[in-house]
Amino acid sequence: MTEPELVEDFFGVYLLYCTNPKYKGRTYVGYTRDPNRRIMQHNKGIWAGGAHRTNNKGPWKMVVIVHGFPNNISALRFEWAWQNPTNSIRLQHLNLKKIPRKESEFKFKLRILSEMLRVGPWCRLPLIIRWLEPEYREEFPPERTPPQHMSICEGPVKSRNLKTKHSNCIPPDEECLLCSAYITNGQTKITCLNPNCELLCHITCLADLFLAPGEYVPVEGVCPFCDLKVKWGDLIRKMKGCAYSNEVEECSDEDIQDVAFAEDPSWMQDCVYDL
Repeated sequence: MTEPELVEDFFGVYLLYCTNPKYKGRTYVGYTRDPNRRIMQHNKGIWAGGAHRTNNKGPWKMVVIVHGFPNNISALRFEWAWQNPTNSIRLQHLNLKKIPRKESEFKFKLRILSEMLRVGPWCRLPLIIRWLEPEYREEFPPERTPPQHMSICEGPVKSRNLKTKHSNCIPPDEECLLCSAYITNGQTKITCLNPNCELLCHITCLADLFLAPGEYVPVEGVCPFCDLKVKWGDLIRKMKGCAYSNEVEECSDEDIQDVAFAEDPSWMQDCVYDL
């Protein structure tokens, strides 16, 4: 059996497919920080934390999951738009509707996904489209392929949630190698993915260097010191400690903060400022 890929600081939006003969073909879109735990909850029922719409209709398969979102708000907005394409201001112009008698619910959900990945702000995020059930995998049509900086893969995944470390020690000031000013807050500094690279700078300085004209969130760029081509999302994950910290704990499905946002309808507004 294939070993699951470990992903830290995980925020994912998934698509379920019902294999119950009575309800076969039904789908469900949801958000999770732990896909392995979440699919078990759906199949066990409401009493185990599953959703009302999936209760007593299993077994369900988590077919595909999109992850790589920078935070829970970004993932929750993606989930809401995937569930409500005609109400999302990002997708309204596409007039996405299921084609009667020609398109299954599953294929319709995948068509919505293919359009979402090509629309801002999501088209600029370093998202990963992961097929958890390869037998259900469908290739994106040539006219609706995701941006090149997004990865498409298949296989199991295991999530871990970084535990925030608190320290009373104030780090010494360090010099930004791009603007020569001091970095006074340790959380604003960023380094290259190359362990042998000496790049150390303000996150804003590197963002300005990577930004394409007319954009406000970098997608990728070339390190000014070692010439390594890097994705902005990978740099941010390293800055937050992903794959570089031993102090991690396995995450619960949805933490208290995520639930709080879900209960507050204001997060559903498609705001360009929160990616």
